[in-house]
Formats: sequence, C-alpha cells, structure tokens
Amino acid sequence: MSRSLKIAAAAALLSVFSTAALADGLGLGRPATPEEVAAWDIDVRPDGAGLPEGSGNVFDGEEVYAERCAVCHGDFGEAVGRWPVLAGGQDTLASARPVKTVGSYWPYLSTVWDYVHRAMPFGDAQSLTDDETYALTAYILYLNDLVDDEFELSRDNFTEVVMPNADGFFPDDRAETAVWAKREPCMTDCKPSVEITGRARVLDVTPDDPTSKVRTGAATAEKAVATQADEPAEGAATQVAAAAAPDPELVAAGKSVFRKCQACHAVGDGARHKIGPHLNDIFGRTAGTADGFTKYSADMVKAGEDGLVWNEETLGEFLAKPRDVIKRTKMAFAGLKKDEDVDAIIAYLRAMPE
Repeated sequence: MSRSLKIAAAAALLSVFSTAALADGLGLGRPATPEEVAAWDIDVRPDGAGLPEGSGNVFDGEEVYAERCAVCHGDFGEAVGRWPVLAGGQDTLASARPVKTVGSYWPYLSTVWDYVHRAMPFGDAQSLTDDETYALTAYILYLNDLVDDEFELSRDNFTEVVMPNADGFFPDDRAETAVWAKREPCMTDCKPSVEITGRARVLDVTPDDPTSKVRTGAATAEKAVATQADEPAEGAATQVAAAAAPDPELVAAGKSVFRKCQACHAVGDGARHKIGPHLNDIFGRTAGTADGFTKYSADMVKAGEDGLVWNEETLGEFLAKPRDVIKRTKMAFAGLKKDEDVDAIIAYLRAMPE
C-alpha cells in the first residue's frame, strides 16, 4: 500500500471513531458480561477469600514442579540463570545482598497461590488445575522447610499457614514522619563542601570477626581437630562402633529427609556426581576434594586447604546452616531446621558404601 493510501485509510478510520465518540461517549468497548467478570475475578486474598475447593500434597507438587517449573526455577528452587529464586534466603533480609524468596520474604501464602494460578507456568499461564496449584504451593513451602513431606494443603487449612515474614511489612509513613518531610527543601548553597562518605560497592569482604558467632571453615576445622584430640580412645571406639551399626529407624528417616538433597547429590551404589558431588565417601573427606568433581566454590576449597574435614560434627553444622560454615558455598539449600533431621541424614549417609 502506498503512503498516500495509508494516510487516506487512517483518516477514514479516525473519522469513524470520531463519529462514534460524538454519538456515544468514547464509542469504545461495552459492559462486561457476568461470565466475563467471573473469568477475570480469580484473585485470592490473605484471608482466603477467593480460594476454590481443592487440595494438593507435597509429593504430587514435586512431580508437577519437576515437569513444569524446574526448568526455570531449578530442581531445588535455587533458580536457573536469572529466573527467580524460590527457596532459601532465611536470615538474609538485613544483609547487604538479601535473598528474597517465598520463604524469606513473602508475607502471605495467598500471594503464592494467586501468582502460580494466574501467571504460571511461563508461556502457559492458567493451565494448572486448582489441585495442581494447591500441590505446587505445598511443595514450595516444603522447599523452604516450612512444612514436612507429608503436608497437604487445602482451602480448609490454608489460612493456618503463617509465613515467616508476615510481620515484616508495615505502612510507609515517611511522607508524614520523616524529618525531610517536615521542612522546606534547600535548593541553593545547601552545604559548604562535599565529602564522599561511602561508595556503591559491596563492603562485606573484611574477614569475619573471630569473636563473632559466625564460623569460618578454618575455625570449624580447628574445633573439630581439637575435639578429636581431647576425646579418649574409649570414646573414639564407641563412636566407631555406633557408626558401624546405625539405627535402622534413623536411617529410614534419613532416607526420607534426603529427598531434599537428591536433586543435587547422589548416594548409594553407582552414585555419580550431579550438580553437587556424590556423598558416598563423605566422612573423612577433606572439604572441596571429591575425586572428579570441580564445581566447588573458592571458599569451600579454601576451607579444605585450611583443614576442614567432614565428620559427624562438621557435617552436622554444615547441614544445619551451610553459610555459617562456608560463607560463599554454592549450595542453595538454607539448611535443616530440625536437629533430628540432621541426625537422620548423618545416619543415612553413614549407612552408604565408602
């Protein structure tokens, strides 16, 4: 179409809309039908209003997540590339680089359900059933250690789930209360001189204060070596005997807890390295030295060079709070909150072949 014809067509179209607008307001659109309003009105609120009937458990949610979500958000909620992280980040909101996840930051579970149901999976929004959405929401809670693996979410128990950061939000009243809001802004000759007092860069590279509660890999290793040196031979023999015959029930519990780990780590006969190293010979291994595995963080390798060796004590501390032991570990998992889960995992790993 020539330029003159395009201009003529545009003018004719504008004339039609102008005539309609003069005749009936703007002349655009029509009232939505009740059916259309119902199709759009799918929001869910913090008090549970808007939730449909349905339910879903962690186990079913894991299957849906692996098929529909893991390609973007990672097998463990750790994210792939620049897609959002879903799990971890506990106790980081006050740090220089907070990790804002469902478990660490989101104040309401309704936001999770509503967003998943309305906008996910990417490119195929609103393809999930109500039950699948309940199951996915339950699994995301599980990834953040907020529920156990037997949890089932439904409309009946939805509002019983209280998110860790539920009290972390409050109205922004700075416009009324801040000092700068109560005085006229200075626009000329405001300050006799300008001095740089800070720079836009990360300033947390100073070595940790040795008197603080935050442990480095080397400090943990020294503690472990000192503990081993102080133990009498009889106590060491008792530990070896206990390791040789782990409690079957504790091993079975550890197998269940290990489901949180198996996306990244393999264990058992024929285990191979995955995203993380296999864990068959973890006890007695120097940190950052699994044969054939090269994806360790620099901090993990440094901790091993400083003497960190995995035993029940050091591994237990790492499983409970990985970043307290290795500050910049690549492991996205935030840690096991229950002591009994840590004990169970250790018993399970003890039962694996060396």
